[in-house]
Amino acid sequence: MERTVIESLKTWKDSPDRKPLILQGARQVGKTWLMKEFGRQCYKNTAYFQFDNNPGLAEIFNIDYKISRIIEALEIKSGHKIKPGDTLIIFDEIQECPKALTSLKYFCENAPEYHIVAAGSLLGLSQHGGTGFPVGKTDFLKIYPLDFIEFIKATDRPQLAEAICKKDFELLKPFEDELERLLKTYLYVGGMPEVVRDFAKNRDYKKTRKIQKAILYAYENDFSKHIPANTAEKTRMLWQSILSQLARENKKFLYSAIRTGARAKEYEIALNWLSDAGLVYKISRTKKPSMPLMAYQDFEAFKLFVLDVGLLAAMTSLDAKAILEKNRIFEEFKGALSEQYVCQQFKSSCPDMPLYYWTDSTSRSEMDFIAQISNMIVPVEVKASINLKAKSLHNFIRNNNTQKAVRTSLAQFKINDGGILYDIPLWAIDGMEEIVFQ
Repeated sequence: MERTVIESLKTWKDSPDRKPLILQGARQVGKTWLMKEFGRQCYKNTAYFQFDNNPGLAEIFNIDYKISRIIEALEIKSGHKIKPGDTLIIFDEIQECPKALTSLKYFCENAPEYHIVAAGSLLGLSQHGGTGFPVGKTDFLKIYPLDFIEFIKATDRPQLAEAICKKDFELLKPFEDELERLLKTYLYVGGMPEVVRDFAKNRDYKKTRKIQKAILYAYENDFSKHIPANTAEKTRMLWQSILSQLARENKKFLYSAIRTGARAKEYEIALNWLSDAGLVYKISRTKKPSMPLMAYQDFEAFKLFVLDVGLLAAMTSLDAKAILEKNRIFEEFKGALSEQYVCQQFKSSCPDMPLYYWTDSTSRSEMDFIAQISNMIVPVEVKASINLKAKSLHNFIRNNNTQKAVRTSLAQFKINDGGILYDIPLWAIDGMEEIVFQ
């Protein structure tokens, strides 16, 4: 598979201010494969060390943090010479060895010539204890499931993916039916690397669902592994409620939907666990669509999405036949899959973009997303299928003196209202920033 984030890794490699790099991402988003593939493409040699099944490896870091001794011990352990610049050192599942994590500080300060990439469970890293976390001594890179463009490339349509990246909508007009079909497939398959790899090889929807269910089961098992018993069950209940929360017309998260009488205080720790694990995206409400959005954040109102649209589809047990029916998969569960898809594309393509949603004081008018781009507030309305009625969006534009707005659906690309309103096809929404501000 081709991952766009490889380019970010190459930029890190060539940076004069390079520090040891920690890949952040949920379990099974492909961090291990990515590190090994990066080593294969960009280095003469790779020294790979996995801490969760190699207890003797931790002993190397228990003596001291003298880098020359650590390197010599790693060379003996791996059977390979580790040369600065020529060898990529990989520390996988580093959360299992807190002192190895701490050693990154000393690599940064005393031996920056060594190239080190580390990865581990987000839950494990967030709970790192016993020794000091190397604050300020590491770089970070967030890893997400494959986005729609990467999915198209993985399923043998690289030329079509390149055309989308070029934003040549005239060129793409003859292929819109195929793009819609591919998008429907992506809503079912999603972007988890193991799922995409198997689907690209076998095109077996039943097996795809089986793998997705196994991933969901593994996540729930992780709750018991990493979370104290008194919180694990609440975490599981909150996680399992997300589907029903998104299936409501108003997708604001309600604790009472978990169980009658539930309160935020009871589930706050559980929500933090899911967020720390990278399993959910929390999109808060902004009380006022003004710069900066963070200043107007409503901490009590938010939506929760899961990390991958395919996993959400698996949670619904949605049948693959929905892909064949006209617009069912986009409209199912009150457009929950479409909104989840848009959120996921924004997170992977613009991870640092401030992203919120908005409702007025009466909750009668709502914007699915409010993005802060280039010092400008951009409302985004997600429309299932090709229905372009957008009363709330037009009212928002009029009442807030909006300069740029986006409506995304299955309709063709078009610029309306004197250059204010951009109709962007769902299959091209990851390029919103470039399209609107080109």
